[in-house]
Amino acid sequence: MGGDLYALDFDGVLCDSCGESSLSAVKAAKVRWPWVFEQVDAAMEEWIVEQIFAQWWKQDSDTLCPEIIDGLSIQEILENWLKLKPTIMSEWNEDRDSLVDLFGSIRDDWIENDLSGWIGANRFYPGTADALKFSSSEVYIVTTKQGRFAEALLKELAGIEFPSERIYGLGTGPKVKVLQQLQQMPQHQGLTLHFVEDRLATLKNVIKEPALDQWNLYLVNWGYNTPKEREDAEGISRIQII
Repeated sequence: MGGDLYALDFDGVLCDSCGESSLSAVKAAKVRWPWVFEQVDAAMEEWIVEQIFAQWWKQDSDTLCPEIIDGLSIQEILENWLKLKPTIMSEWNEDRDSLVDLFGSIRDDWIENDLSGWIGANRFYPGTADALKFSSSEVYIVTTKQGRFAEALLKELAGIEFPSERIYGLGTGPKVKVLQQLQQMPQHQGLTLHFVEDRLATLKNVIKEPALDQWNLYLVNWGYNTPKEREDAEGISRIQII
């Protein structure tokens, strides 16, 4: 047959959602931990949003987590986030699923009451919307974002009616499993497979799966990753930096 199949991450590859995610995080935090915000004025709240924005790329963008860490610089938080996150979650007696649900409900409420404001807090990276509109390849979106939000942004912000069945969002399983599903579909046999991500850790997980050896892997240099991660990726033969 021939042709290409592209599996694209959403946040950090197609869409820059840092602004919206940071604002949603604060909205959700004010609901979850109201006592923390009792003495927070508008200026302090703006500062909190800026700090979340600075660190957001290192987090799961749809998992709200209390990030009040005394004595650590932003860089130290970034470098140690994977160790810090479960510790903080335990100390605050929180669980991921309830925080994900809260984050989603906050977004739903924002969309219902201020759709233009929610849309305006996001942007597509230059050229990505046109690439989707005019692509002649088989294209799927594989994201940890809840699928309904990705679909809404594609429609309202980019003007793209992207088929919902081609969006594998939060709840559809780990990305490595989704890639396995895609490559096994009969209609995809004979296609050249491409997976585009902004998180090096995700690409490393793909490399660990021998069943996914057919995938060409790409790390974008405009997403939520650091110079150190891009430098590390240069030493991995399976990964191309674009």
